[in-house]
Amino acid sequence: MSASAQVAGTPLAAGRPLNELWPLLFPAIGETLQMVGVVMFVVVLAGTPLGVLLHNTAPSGLLPRPTLHAVLSWAVSLGRSLPFVILMAAIIPLTRLVAGTTIGVAAAIVPMSLAGTPYFARLVETALRDVPPEAADAGRAAGGSRLQVVTSVQLSEALPALVGGLTIAVVGMLEFSAIAGTIGAGGIGYLAISYGYERFDGTVMTATIVTLIVLVQLIQLTGDRLVRRLSH
Repeated sequence: MSASAQVAGTPLAAGRPLNELWPLLFPAIGETLQMVGVVMFVVVLAGTPLGVLLHNTAPSGLLPRPTLHAVLSWAVSLGRSLPFVILMAAIIPLTRLVAGTTIGVAAAIVPMSLAGTPYFARLVETALRDVPPEAADAGRAAGGSRLQVVTSVQLSEALPALVGGLTIAVVGMLEFSAIAGTIGAGGIGYLAISYGYERFDGTVMTATIVTLIVLVQLIQLTGDRLVRRLSH
């Protein structure tokens, strides 16, 4: 049973004991991880090529296209400028069309993916910008195609920075999932609002805060360790 269903069907008092907390908290954590996992798959799949295009259509890129670069940069900046709460409300018709609903985990994935893709694209662009231009020039001089230079030189050389950017993006999507809980998306955010805030349950509120802190720390520590290993 999902955390959303349990909230709807179980009247609970404030200050509940821990044995009543776990059956609520564990499903909520599962819903949050499901949201973040699916969203990050979409974000990496769409944001990586978008970031590569942003970098390589710039004047110093492999395929300078000033007009295309300006359009892409404007679109990415527009996507990043909208607060996530406003974005969720603005694209409700699109969410209903894609997910068939405006509540639950599936509905949260749509706005989270739209918000995360331009965000990650900028991180990819920034990571590629730190790769020395001489590396790409050497790849082209060796007879590599543009695609080969992108995959074998740019992305390969930028891998530690890309992993660092991915870590930042995952933490950001975790925060977005908590915000999505305010509109009934499920997960830790929904549990915190429905139990901790609306029912004045300090135990649930504290547990959700601690859970989010622990998840963020685990993600950051894992990402930092991977970056160090790749840098060596």
